[in-house]
Amino acid sequence: MSIWEYANPVKFLRLTDKLLPPLAILSIVTLIIGLVWGFFFTPDDFRQGSTVKIIYLHVPAALMAINAWLMMLVASLVWIVRRHHVSALAARAAGPVGAVMTIIALATGAIWGQPMWGTWWAWDPRLTSFLILFLFYLGYIALWEAIEDSDTAADLTSILCLVGSVFAVLSRYAVNFWNQGLHQGASVMRAGAIAGDTEERVSNVFAIPLFVSMAGFFLLFLTLVLLRTRTEIRSRRIKALLAKERAA
Repeated sequence: MSIWEYANPVKFLRLTDKLLPPLAILSIVTLIIGLVWGFFFTPDDFRQGSTVKIIYLHVPAALMAINAWLMMLVASLVWIVRRHHVSALAARAAGPVGAVMTIIALATGAIWGQPMWGTWWAWDPRLTSFLILFLFYLGYIALWEAIEDSDTAADLTSILCLVGSVFAVLSRYAVNFWNQGLHQGASVMRAGAIAGDTEERVSNVFAIPLFVSMAGFFLLFLTLVLLRTRTEIRSRRIKALLAKERAA
């Protein structure tokens, strides 16, 4: 059995019919466990107090905002190379979900940053690249809506996705590229932790529920993308049937 079999819309719909119910339940349960554990059963930080608990929303949302775009990039490349419509529709389905994740990350980052940095916003390299990524999300969604021919829209949005991937990478590694800025370096998973360096690494008290929240966000993203892809496939079928009726 090849993975490319599921590029067939009928097989994709059959597979997701079976996958979606348990996946949706698992995502909700994991997300609830991670957030409740993080917000109600972890101590306040000795520097940031209870404000630190916004990490359980901010970090998973930011991670998924970046990875959603990278998933769109992979799906767009599959469309360009193999012309599988399901991959193009999956990329389209992920766009609004990734945009919402980006909004959550920007909003929670501002709420977290205000008491820590004394400002709601700063033109920090990571913040700036993240804002630009959000604008690319809006442009991607608008481009799909603006072009009537779906294949042409898939081609142009795939090109836009390739360009926007630069800012997805910058959003993730901006702290490594530029030393200046308010954001700290990686503190959840870093090479120094292997050697026993815990000075800037998140304590396990905070890290374990954070990983659970990250898993919950990932599963929720996967559930929503599969659900929206199914909707896009059916919407495409309806448009094709309407076009045939008009031509008849």
